[in-house]
Amino acid sequence: MEASPYGLEALWGQGDFVIKSVAVLLVAMSIASWYVILTKALQILRFQRAAHAAGHQFWDTTSLPEGIATLGSENPFAEVAQAGVSSMRHHAAHKGHLHDQLSVSDWVTLSLRQAIDEVSGKLQAGMAVLASVGSTAPFVGLFGTVWGIYHALVSIGTSGQASIDKVAGPVGEALIMTALGLAVAIPATFGYNALVRGNKTIIAKLNKFGFDLHALFVTGSRSSNNEADSASGAGGSGNGAKLVAVKGA
Repeated sequence: MEASPYGLEALWGQGDFVIKSVAVLLVAMSIASWYVILTKALQILRFQRAAHAAGHQFWDTTSLPEGIATLGSENPFAEVAQAGVSSMRHHAAHKGHLHDQLSVSDWVTLSLRQAIDEVSGKLQAGMAVLASVGSTAPFVGLFGTVWGIYHALVSIGTSGQASIDKVAGPVGEALIMTALGLAVAIPATFGYNALVRGNKTIIAKLNKFGFDLHALFVTGSRSSNNEADSASGAGGSGNGAKLVAVKGA
């Protein structure tokens, strides 16, 4: 079967080194963006399940070690809770040091904020790839189009054949590069926006969890609003208000 003189196959066969390099670059950008989209989407789903466990199962336990164990390993909310526990123990075990000039509330706040920032950094990892692909892929495709049209016109001028059937093929094949650039950029842009929204939701839940932990470490119980929500969500049992905070080493 004779190969078609038009389309991607003809573009690749007739294209020079620059056209082929642009095509390979666009394919690589597409693979990278889809990899980031899929892996980050799975990460957000995993973190959402962790947020649900932190909002319910954690506060239904009777001690912090039990609550942290309930969250399981590789759980960002468990990391934040463990950071709070470690900060309390460190502050209690190093009386008289320079950091003792900070109150327990300030020390716990700094530790929790650092732990939340570390989780936020994990959520943001890879987002720069999507932003770069979404903003540059159309221009990469446009560069391939301009280069292809230039060489097509030079070839047409050299051959002296300027009929529509001679012009449409090379120019149309060059325009395919623009379409490829858009095909790469559009999913990356939509994926970036969706992942940003998901990350904001997770970070908001982390901040809320950190606020509850701060209240628990400093006052011995969660904030009153969250205690009421936990009690109503658990049928009025109120177990969420009975976690035992760490007071010493």
